[in-house]
Amino acid sequence: MNVILISTYDLGHQPFGLASPAAWLKRIGASVKCFDLTVQKLEAPLIKKACLIGFFLPMHTATRQAIKIIQLVKQLNSKAHLCAYGLYAPLNKEFLSELGIQTFFGGEFEEGLLQLANVIKLNPSQLDRVKINQPPYISVARQEFFKPDRTTLPSLRSYAHLLTAGSKKVSGYTEASRGCQHQCKHCPIVPVYQGKFRIVQKEVVLQDIQQQINAGAEHITFGDPDFFNGVKHSLEIVRDLNRRYPQVSYDVTIKIEHLLRYASHLQNLKETGCLFITSAVESLDDHVLKLLNKGHTRNDFLKAVELLSELQLPLNPTFIPFTPWTSWKNYCELLDILLEKGLMESVSPIQLAIRLLIPLKSPLLELTDIQKAVKSFDKKKLSYSWRHPDLRIERLYRQIQQQVSQGNSQGLSRSQIFASIWTLAHSNNPSEQHNSVTFPVQPSRTTIPFLEEPWYC
Repeated sequence: MNVILISTYDLGHQPFGLASPAAWLKRIGASVKCFDLTVQKLEAPLIKKACLIGFFLPMHTATRQAIKIIQLVKQLNSKAHLCAYGLYAPLNKEFLSELGIQTFFGGEFEEGLLQLANVIKLNPSQLDRVKINQPPYISVARQEFFKPDRTTLPSLRSYAHLLTAGSKKVSGYTEASRGCQHQCKHCPIVPVYQGKFRIVQKEVVLQDIQQQINAGAEHITFGDPDFFNGVKHSLEIVRDLNRRYPQVSYDVTIKIEHLLRYASHLQNLKETGCLFITSAVESLDDHVLKLLNKGHTRNDFLKAVELLSELQLPLNPTFIPFTPWTSWKNYCELLDILLEKGLMESVSPIQLAIRLLIPLKSPLLELTDIQKAVKSFDKKKLSYSWRHPDLRIERLYRQIQQQVSQGNSQGLSRSQIFASIWTLAHSNNPSEQHNSVTFPVQPSRTTIPFLEEPWYC
């Protein structure tokens, strides 16, 4: 049985979401070929031979980019059974069904894919009639993982590298856990996992890291939504990683709330090779943070910045600065705090131009303010369109987007783009008199480790 697994976008990483199910499917004798379309092209002859074709949809961008690919695959092979899996698969069932997707998996998808493959294996002549677990099968059950099979994926050198201290390092990617115990209202994980998280067994994680190191990886990104959801599990992994491969560095994502709660463990991360920590801060407006159910305040963020600064462990904060509640004042305050704390080089410019995404089934739709702001669902953008009640904010959003785009195309540094955004926002702020500001000289970008591919949804 020929199986094709396709990823359209995964933040510049070699996709765990292809390698993991590939290992499961090969255990039942399936011939599995993985395609990561960010770095390679589909091979039409292989598509035409496949009985089962799966699309990995872990995020919004990946899903939007998959639309044309699904249509192309359908043209190449009208008989194959098409399925979609990942966070955004069950959320977009109705729309994806119109494109020809027949089966959907969310959460812990490997067992579901295996079940589907076994059914197809028994009914190879009735692919169009195969149906299991309708409506979408969402599982948060514990499962025993296998070492991911990365053999048919492109070389790690094809993906985003780590830049630091004048060097460029090959980077790998793995997951020590899935899901999240938090319930932030804007997060696509929440409708699927409902506050649960599941671990990948320690030895499986370490085996996956080992095979990537053997393939040239010098740095590992842990893709867990919150690395400290299972803090004991996570610390055991990085201690073993450091003991076995002391030359290998890594980065993690941790909520502000957990950075403070588990502050005593941060030194452990530093000592075992953690180079930076990503945290989805989203906003520095306490009202917005409460509406999003983020679990932290502006003051918590400032405490976390101070804490990590003392440890000399860089923070990579991400934001959603444009929401229906954004005011010109709080946008400028965000910029002022980033300037004051010396974070201009730590924040990717795109993070200052992110707009709140409202996908189907988002808990955001429970909020009265969102209900008032949203318009129709945009199938092209796969989200509800919304308009800020203050049209000046809409204009500011477009201007900031343009500023970021121009800055990137001109090869400007993050600090230079930040300075232009700060000046634009403050000079046009209707409630304040703009005063010129001298921007401090920031450290070279290579002294603050970062991955070539910026993080966004």
